[in-house]
Amino acid sequence: MSSVDIPAPAHSGRANWTEVTPQALYDKLQTLARNLWWSWHPEVGNLFRDLDPVRWRQLDHNPISLLAEMTPEQVAERASEMVMYTRINQAHRRLNEYLTDTRDTWGAREAGVLGSRPVAYFSAEFGMHESVPIYSGGLGVLSGDHVKSASGLGIPLVAIGLFYDQGYFRQQLDGDGYQQEEYVDTKVAAQPMEPATGPEGEPITVSIDTREGKLMAKVWLMRVGRVKLYLMDCDVEGNRPEDRELTSRLYGGDHRTRIRQELVLGVGGVKALSALGIKPGCYHLNEGHSAFAPLEVIRERMTNDGLSFDDALREVAQCTAFTTHTPVPAGHDRFDAALIEEHIGPLRDAVGISHEQLMGLGRVEPQNDQETFCMTVIGLKLSRRANAVSSLHGYVSRRMWATLWPWRVEEEVPIGHITNGVHVPSWLAYPMRQVYDKLLGTDWPGKMGDSQIWQSIYDVDPGELWETHHALKSRCLDFVRRRLSRQCRRRSEDEASVEAARASLDPSALTIGFARRFATYKRADLFLNKLDEIADLVNNHDRPVQFVFSGKAHPADEPGKKFIKRIANLRHDPRFAGRIVFIEDYDINVARHMVQGVDVWLNNPRRPLEASGTSGMKVVLNGGLNCSILDGWWAEAYNGKNGFAIGHGAHHTDDAVTDERDAENLFNVLRDEVVPTFYDRDADGLPHHWIEMMIESIATLAARFSAHRMVQDYVKHCYLPAAGGLSSDMSVR
Repeated sequence: MSSVDIPAPAHSGRANWTEVTPQALYDKLQTLARNLWWSWHPEVGNLFRDLDPVRWRQLDHNPISLLAEMTPEQVAERASEMVMYTRINQAHRRLNEYLTDTRDTWGAREAGVLGSRPVAYFSAEFGMHESVPIYSGGLGVLSGDHVKSASGLGIPLVAIGLFYDQGYFRQQLDGDGYQQEEYVDTKVAAQPMEPATGPEGEPITVSIDTREGKLMAKVWLMRVGRVKLYLMDCDVEGNRPEDRELTSRLYGGDHRTRIRQELVLGVGGVKALSALGIKPGCYHLNEGHSAFAPLEVIRERMTNDGLSFDDALREVAQCTAFTTHTPVPAGHDRFDAALIEEHIGPLRDAVGISHEQLMGLGRVEPQNDQETFCMTVIGLKLSRRANAVSSLHGYVSRRMWATLWPWRVEEEVPIGHITNGVHVPSWLAYPMRQVYDKLLGTDWPGKMGDSQIWQSIYDVDPGELWETHHALKSRCLDFVRRRLSRQCRRRSEDEASVEAARASLDPSALTIGFARRFATYKRADLFLNKLDEIADLVNNHDRPVQFVFSGKAHPADEPGKKFIKRIANLRHDPRFAGRIVFIEDYDINVARHMVQGVDVWLNNPRRPLEASGTSGMKVVLNGGLNCSILDGWWAEAYNGKNGFAIGHGAHHTDDAVTDERDAENLFNVLRDEVVPTFYDRDADGLPHHWIEMMIESIATLAARFSAHRMVQDYVKHCYLPAAGGLSSDMSVR
């Protein structure tokens, strides 16, 4: 390969750029693209964007797809034009240093025995980046943030999931505003993964026995910083045609599809770890989807160590942690006895228990033949450390599952809580990062879980903070307008509609964002109960308000789809045209723009059904304020000065009464608190009280609700005790 003639930048101090070959440069970019470390380092992501900004956007910010369209010579030519060589080499060096130098990490100092026996973290979905579509929403994004923070902290952890080659659906709204689902094949070659190999370098395939025959899954490796994520994929020769499609779609299919996916995740995941030679010190089951895993570990212990079933169960439960994420009954998978016997029967035979004993493990009342098998129940029974994901959710979960421990009073039910957090580098806008660098010191990311670090935000210049937020807001609204105009063109609407979309939303108006899964209990339509009053707010000449909505409803959730249709069609109402908008196809990219740019994040679930919620935590980092029902994380975050509360934390026994009362409270807080505070300006146009609330929000919440703090809590209260490193009481967080 010939070298390319590249003049050294005057500031670089280097004289040997002429020795760099296009292939060497291309290989460095490939190395960066194949580790998702780049996804939380915007300066590295910008390297790929600068190669071709248009294609970067069109390819959903996928660096592997982008590089596949370019030759090494084209990359070198573009890098020369953009003076990118120093940046590429620096990024490549930083990645190598990050991967190899782990001595000065929190994990190196605090993780103890996990160094020889890592954590095995199981989850049905992982939301790492929009270019890796193996997630649907909050659970997956939380899992992704968990893994990224484990990497940053240097925690010895491997992750296990499923590779969905069609992922979750892409959402489009038809001319009537009704959600349409489209599934798109994900090309393996366009993903940052490779076949996982065993000790002898052989590709790993696992085999799982069922009553209907063997179920096979190959194993992929995806690198997420220092963490390895292993993904099971059933599209392999030897499987029946229907089984080759088993892992095609996330949360698709019937109960039989679901149990087979969960069999592959749990039992197949443990088999994959064994084939890889990994001996975990702790198994962390993130929700009930992976709760079959301990049964396979029990079988291994019985086979390898000669333990009885009861002794193996006792030891495996001791090293298993279980996290429950939902207080909504429909969120807990249940299967009938026939499905359980078909899929777990061979494993039941191997561990020597009866069908009744197996069913009893998944029942609240073991002897009740009418009760189905619940994955949350077996997860709780086969673990000795269980947690909810917020303080209020812990209270709800102890009440919900108290009958599993009838000899205990409710307060002593062994379900604690570790409140969720978000991966700060993934969600923090770069301009806000610059503000923090100046105030907190450039080394603050390594200490982001320390609340003391964030107290320097009180010294910020109010004008600088406000201007930074306003710039982010303008960027967010530009993104929204592009999406809206594209939606109009896709529906073949007239040019007037396209132009109206381009002109929608006012950067100076109070902008409220709402984006999440459109489950009915999240009540995306709550504000519609006061639609005439909301119209008055939206159209106030001096103090206008505008709303940006986004989110998907599960394909089988007709009420959720009706919520979307009703909100999306407000664009046809002259009172709301250009002021209330709906963005299609909610994903990590849409979420990132919204949480970085809105003034207020609205969250109004029916209390106490929001287990935690994390989107509002992302808004905090970027200077936005929360306006929320006192549910989930906000119930323990709100202090009266760092945002707005809808109501007083009470709910009626009649949901209709609760909804009516909350709608009234929502309108009142918008009219009487949010709007006046936002528009109360000084002579320079600064809303000083609003800015004080922004500062208070960052100072009191950024550290508490970071994923670094969350993962540190899991290490101290779950992982180390499970691995025999120390003991801890989880009930007091």
